[in-house]
Amino acid sequence: MELFHNLIFGFGVAFSLQNLLYCFIGVMVGTLIGVLPGIGPMATIAMLLRSPTTSAGRGDDHAAGIYYGAMYGGSTTSILVNLPGETASVITCIDGYQMARQGRAGAALSISAIGSFFAGTFVR
Repeated sequence: MELFHNLIFGFGVAFSLQNLLYCFIGVMVGTLIGVLPGIGPMATIAMLLRSPTTSAGRGDDHAAGIYYGAMYGGSTTSILVNLPGETASVITCIDGYQMARQGRAGAALSISAIGSFFAGTFVR
């Protein structure tokens, strides 16, 4: 019975408004930095978690959001300009850039975003 109580408590903490807000901010900032070619998710986390603006008294609550946002942000440059920023985005260049050249860049970015969301949520 204690196991279920601890599980429910953990979900309550994870889905609190404060943690969801930090995760959302982390994803947005991680995506903005991850779009820059050559800066991968690990470099993004190293830069953002130690800066005074993102870690001022909050600890590392939004590290997962930064990581997933940076992983998704790398696919944007590989789809739109055929320039993979890190090794994880190389495969996205093959089909994503061809879709963008045919005028279907929005569909390619949507597929990448939905796939990234499901992989980060259910596979991990």
